[in-house]
Amino acid sequence: MNDRLPTGVAVNALVRLIDQAGGSVMVLARGDRDSGIVLLLVEAHGEPSLLFERGYDREGRRCVVRVGPESGDPHELVDYWQRRRRSDPDLWVVEVNVADAQRLAAETIFAD
Repeated sequence: MNDRLPTGVAVNALVRLIDQAGGSVMVLARGDRDSGIVLLLVEAHGEPSLLFERGYDREGRRCVVRVGPESGDPHELVDYWQRRRRSDPDLWVVEVNVADAQRLAAETIFAD
């Protein structure tokens, strides 16, 4: 039995958490509500944008990993997630702008 929250519920929890933290969040693409993968597009003032998703560390434990173009160029990041979405229509893309975005995501959408 899988005890993970459905993706749609986890994304809604992240949206509420970021709102409570005074940040902004926008769901750019909705995927499968039960089991879609989530790409997190982290925006920070004066910093390059970054993409994250759930992955594994070297010991095989779940963690948040950076994905996509290294440049942080907004156009390259959009191209990247749109290509991913074309090949995986179940993919969610969530743009966030809040302090400590990775930790908040790890507690909600990337939690086991």
